[in-house]
Amino acid sequence: VQLQACGGGLVQPGGSLRLSCAASGSIFSINGMGWYRQAPGKQRESVATITSGGKTNYADSVKGRFTISRDNAKNTLYLRMDSLKVEDTAVYYCKAAIIRPGDYYRAVDYWGQGTQVTVSS
Repeated sequence: VQLQACGGGLVQPGGSLRLSCAASGSIFSINGMGWYRQAPGKQRESVATITSGGKTNYADSVKGRFTISRDNAKNTLYLRMDSLKVEDTAVYYCKAAIIRPGDYYRAVDYWGQGTQVTVSS
């Protein structure tokens, strides 16, 4: 199983980006998914999460600016980021709790490789 994240880049304050994270490999189903970020010198923190049924949760710092979504048919997770601020600069990671064929009672967390988001003028 692999998670491939993409969509990061350099953007000016107030701008927008859309991150994607595609899961591939031997997958039966995917439970919760989420985006996390880690800025230099700081611990990794949760940005937004979404259940398999679509229930979402956001960090206070991104509420109203970021939108998490998923396409279950494509095993893909998205993060729409609007009104970006300098303090949003970080490496963004996706995570998915994946159930593999033959191991139907256990979901294992997989992480993507990270994509850099830099907000700067």
